Amino acid sequence: MRGRRPGAGGPVRGSTLSHAERYLELGLRLGRHVDGLVDAYYGPPALKEQVDAEDLVDTTRLAEDADALLGELPDGWLRDQVRGCATYARVLAGEEISYADEVEGCYGVRPQRTPVDVYEAVHAELEELLPGDGPLAERRQAWRTQHLVDGGLALAALEDLLPLMRAHTNDLVELPPGERLTLEGVHDEPWWAFNYYQGDLESRVVLNIDVPTTGYDLIRLAAHEAYPGHHTEHSVKEQRLFRDQGLVEESIQLVPTPQALLSEGIAETGIDEVLDEEARAEAYSVLARHGIELDPGPTERVAKVLERLGTAADDAALLIHEDGAPPEDAKRYLERWRLSTPEDAEQSVRFLTDPTWRAYAITYTAGETLCRAYVDGDPARFRRLLTEHVRVGELLAAR
Repeated sequence: MRGRRPGAGGPVRGSTLSHAERYLELGLRLGRHVDGLVDAYYGPPALKEQVDAEDLVDTTRLAEDADALLGELPDGWLRDQVRGCATYARVLAGEEISYADEVEGCYGVRPQRTPVDVYEAVHAELEELLPGDGPLAERRQAWRTQHLVDGGLALAALEDLLPLMRAHTNDLVELPPGERLTLEGVHDEPWWAFNYYQGDLESRVVLNIDVPTTGYDLIRLAAHEAYPGHHTEHSVKEQRLFRDQGLVEESIQLVPTPQALLSEGIAETGIDEVLDEEARAEAYSVLARHGIELDPGPTERVAKVLERLGTAADDAALLIHEDGAPPEDAKRYLERWRLSTPEDAEQSVRFLTDPTWRAYAITYTAGETLCRAYVDGDPARFRRLLTEHVRVGELLAAR
């Protein structure tokens, strides 16, 4: 069985469940209400079999169960996760919760607006960096179009990048024996790429080859989804926390919890922790072997500046959910300040208004900001993020 602890597959009786097992039960029951809420599960098989076989538990009852569990837990990592579940259960049950309170309840951070003068300064830098003399948004799209790679070629190049990324990641943190991943292309999906962690130290990473991407994005994708990102974090923690230490609470990953914010923060910052200048040159050489020729200096300068526009998505969410602005206003905001195309802005607003994902957007921006500030160039701190249960509160305190 995937990720099975010795003795974990026996009969499950509600009265004998530990706090950690009750958390798994709560998460699995919530997951039956919303497809995709359980990002991964490799815990006790009997517990999942029990939840799958029982009648659907009402969301109000789940919120009550979560609050009861909260009342029994000491302050710590597990309590943070249960608080996220309790908040999300109340949202599902129809309780009136403000967007900012929902985000803070799930992830432990409160969404903040970025002043537009920050974006104005970024735009001024891009005016100098992007060639041409037309409108900035058009020049930004022309720059991206110039660097696009066909989906099939992107898949082949990504396949060749992974061994390089794995080797440099293993220099930073020892990967568990037997960890592995498969890479495949898919069609007709609303997203660009996804990591499906299977348990048993295995990931399935998929790339939507209908969506052209840039060569630079491929390096970031390899880091985010695989090494040292999601696959690395999940496999290392499965081995060290679940298998070696018996922390069964690690065997589930749930969307509306602080664990997700840490995971996205690790995935967003990891590239800078494993690729020094020499290693980046190796990565560009891999791309060149596939005919993807990039000038690393200008490419990275533009990409790094563009990344600072990412918080515009958080602003757009607050416009919709806190200010009551219509989605069209949020789309125009993204087109203006993030320099999005109308199509990209439309897709972003769909994500920001989806009941499952609307609060999740903050995990990318806040997760990266907090993890980057916590690590602050110290490899030992990044290793700790990959190997231990670090709380969001600790990251906030380190700012």
